Amino acid sequence: MQGEKFKYSSLKELQADLTEINFELPLSEDTDILAQTIKIGDKLLKNRLAIHPMEGSDSNPDGTPSSLTKRRYQRFAAGGAALIWLEAIAVEAGGRANNTQLYLNETTLPDFKALVELIRSETEQPPYLVAQLTHSGRFGENNIIVNRSKELDPISIKENDFHIITDAELDNLQNDYLRGAKLAAKAGFDAVDIKSCHRYLLSALLAAKDRPGKYGGSYENRTRFLREVIQKVSNELEIDLAVRLNIYDAIPDGWATDSSGNPDLAEVKKLLLELENWGVKVINVTASTPYLKPHINRPYDMGSYQPPEHPLLGVKRLLSLSKFTKENLSTTRVIGTGFSWLRQFGALAAAGMVKADWIDLAGFGRQGFAYPNFPSDLFTKGKMDKNKVCISCSKCAELKAAPGKNAGCVIRDRELYLPIYQQLRAEKQAAKKSN
Repeated sequence: MQGEKFKYSSLKELQADLTEINFELPLSEDTDILAQTIKIGDKLLKNRLAIHPMEGSDSNPDGTPSSLTKRRYQRFAAGGAALIWLEAIAVEAGGRANNTQLYLNETTLPDFKALVELIRSETEQPPYLVAQLTHSGRFGENNIIVNRSKELDPISIKENDFHIITDAELDNLQNDYLRGAKLAAKAGFDAVDIKSCHRYLLSALLAAKDRPGKYGGSYENRTRFLREVIQKVSNELEIDLAVRLNIYDAIPDGWATDSSGNPDLAEVKKLLLELENWGVKVINVTASTPYLKPHINRPYDMGSYQPPEHPLLGVKRLLSLSKFTKENLSTTRVIGTGFSWLRQFGALAAAGMVKADWIDLAGFGRQGFAYPNFPSDLFTKGKMDKNKVCISCSKCAELKAAPGKNAGCVIRDRELYLPIYQQLRAEKQAAKKSN
């Protein structure tokens, strides 16, 4: 199966390949369960569909939402998903990935309030909104790292052009997260995500087995920052807590990963139980880092990067990790991931997994870029339109990775994003010729 592309014109064909990879995925052609309500804390959500955090790389230089940012979230809201997990929002200037990443501070707060109001004005039953608070760490402009990494250093920093963050700086950064959470509450968000995934700063701390000091080495030290930030926010604010969490890194000796790069989930199982005990209301499942192994958190079969496995194996991995997460929690809601590559069949997997109690909500990322009104189509027509779905071409990821380029769906939103993509391709070709 390695190297094959999406080829399924019927559910029967998909089920045959699922059998071949020994994956008993519950699929349901009756998707009515996705229209059922569900509570997160004391808030009632209108259905079981969520939009994952998808960066458009289109904020204004000061970190405020631009017209493109507003357009994206208006489309998500109008599409009908009950939960929208907003893209990365930096908690301090030095933690921005670049000057097109959102940045919430006292000056930009009115713009975020306006964005929340705009999103909520799109539907009679407004979506539950999560603010994803982040520090980009080694993948930011300032190359701030937790410790050296033989796998990640070559793709993220240059020798003698990085800063290893100190314990004192991490102590201060906790206050930046608390301030960001307070501002998110003032802006009107329902929840804040203490983002711990994809080997950004907090995710890197979870894996910092070789770091000295109080934020590295032992499990207790590596989870200290996340634990103490959650406790600070919980003690001072009435806002729901959420975490988008790497269930494992898929990097040798990384978080919840053995020396061969395979899952070793004992520590993450422990952390999941602790997160629930600390009052976290929602876990959003993900894994690895798109900078090193994009096929792990975003299965696809097109583009310049050639995955080393059949994408269906990547789907199996993510859906299985979602099930694992749900099995290890009692009250915390779980948002499953890994549906977009399945195209129109993603909704059938989502419905089956909710019915089988593998997940509480189904999250869609690239699908939202390509097909923001897929929830509306699903609830009114009973299915997703195969001519509107994401085709997993990875062009949106190419745009996000390119400096100064806004990211969106080149195929389904082509009037806006195809010219940007064509410009990127022309620049790459010119650079290749000059070399």
